[in-house]
Amino acid sequence: MFAVITPEKIQLPPGTVVRFPGSWQDYQMLSQQLGDRSIPRLKYRSGEILLMAPSPEHGRKVSVIADVVKVLLDYRGQDYDTFTPITMELPDVSGIEPDYCFYIENWQAVSGKNRINWGVEPSPDLVIEIDVTSYTDVNDYLPYQVPEIWLFKSNQLRIYSLQRGEFYQEMTNSRYFPNLNIKEIIAECMQVAYERNTSAAIRQLRQKVASL
Repeated sequence: MFAVITPEKIQLPPGTVVRFPGSWQDYQMLSQQLGDRSIPRLKYRSGEILLMAPSPEHGRKVSVIADVVKVLLDYRGQDYDTFTPITMELPDVSGIEPDYCFYIENWQAVSGKNRINWGVEPSPDLVIEIDVTSYTDVNDYLPYQVPEIWLFKSNQLRIYSLQRGEFYQEMTNSRYFPNLNIKEIIAECMQVAYERNTSAAIRQLRQKVASL
């Protein structure tokens, strides 16, 4: 399959990333052309447009990590809300589609809403991104002031925390699970998911946290 990008058709092979110069207006036209399609994903940053077609590997890793977060939040008895897919936009500045996002501390601000007014209402507390194609840059989330980003790259989880609203710093643990070794938990769940299946990985995690 070849990459095709025309005013009538957008088609990318799985795992493909396409970058090209473009304005905010170009980004909006592409976004309207894609409509409700979740593939390919679309991003705008500083005069550049990026298109990416996720692979099955990408989708599986997103699912495992999101399920891990849900188990750990349930273990804490923490209310939360989730969104995927979702498009975050600040006109003329940024447009981005995170793989998965969680509202944890600010879940009440978006509960029951079908649309979020970015720049006015809170951004997600936690964003999950899988990068198998060098498509993701945590700094894309600076305009939205997302407190924490989990980036899974090269089969390793990296946790980035927003510092003073100015930059992201890589951390050892998550602010939302300070007493848990998140990197180790994710690594174990990924291994079980690939050796057996996702349900076995999540079932094993539930048993583990129940004994804590």
